[in-house]
Amino acid sequence: MRPFEFQRAASEAEAIAAAAAGARYLAGGTTLVDLMREEVEAPEKIVDINRLPLNYIRATDDAIVIGALARMSEVAANQDVRRLQPLIPETLTEGASPQLRNVASIGGNLLQRVRCPYFRMLDAPCNKRVPGSGCSAIDGLNAGHAILGTSEHCVATHPSDLAVSLVALGATLSLKGPRGERTIPVEELFRLPESTPHLEHTLEPGELIVEVHIPNGPYARKARYLKVRDRSSYEFALVSAAAALHVENGIIKEVRIAAGGVGTRPWRMNAVEQALVGKPAARASYEIAAAVSTEGTRPLSGNGFKVKLLPATIVRALEMAGEVA
Repeated sequence: MRPFEFQRAASEAEAIAAAAAGARYLAGGTTLVDLMREEVEAPEKIVDINRLPLNYIRATDDAIVIGALARMSEVAANQDVRRLQPLIPETLTEGASPQLRNVASIGGNLLQRVRCPYFRMLDAPCNKRVPGSGCSAIDGLNAGHAILGTSEHCVATHPSDLAVSLVALGATLSLKGPRGERTIPVEELFRLPESTPHLEHTLEPGELIVEVHIPNGPYARKARYLKVRDRSSYEFALVSAAAALHVENGIIKEVRIAAGGVGTRPWRMNAVEQALVGKPAARASYEIAAAVSTEGTRPLSGNGFKVKLLPATIVRALEMAGEVA
């Protein structure tokens, strides 16, 4: 690890000023510290934000509000979250080991870096690590890589399970930065790689995630997360799906679906949702609609199996959501 300057922020204004000047935020550190140890990242200054008053969970009349510094384990165990947004605890439990969930923050989980092995190999070309150097995964080992949203410069999948479910639920982020405050959908936080894969999110310099708003709704309580992976213990998704249903008299009134493990960012399945509204909540409807999910896929040499696995995962996630009492 290379030497760096350390600062502990006593206020949001102090933290934002430091980050605007080039410092990196430190919360749980479960990604950043690892990458610094491997010298994949070498920030000159770190600003510790753990003393900021952003570790809270509130239930309002229309939403669950989670401070960006709330730990994954705290959110997963919260009774209001479990009652009003059961998809979130399930996703958090599937997303990391107990040890990591005790340390990792909600805001940090959304901003974690990709798990492409070439990103961490200092002797391998990687456009995320060294822009313009190339993408080793395109012609290399790529079974875990993306089939949606890829470019000739990057094919890495977005790693966050939580982000997938937040996109499905229509969650928003409250941000604060040098130019003031703003609110954006979680879905708009993530960039496609295109020709600039080293730019992974839409945060402005110094901007801080303050809290997450997850709207309550009829579909939120009938929601499930299905994660398909190489092993049942802690592992990143090959394909995952978050599905939330609002059904009346056997007919789908509203549905929200997002997928992980297949896209360079959490992938909202808008076309699948549109194909399901007004249809019976039954496997036949799910299978017809899920077939649309593969449109636009671009499989690589080692991940063509994801083209078949994606619709199958969506169908099963919808069945699981429909089984929620």
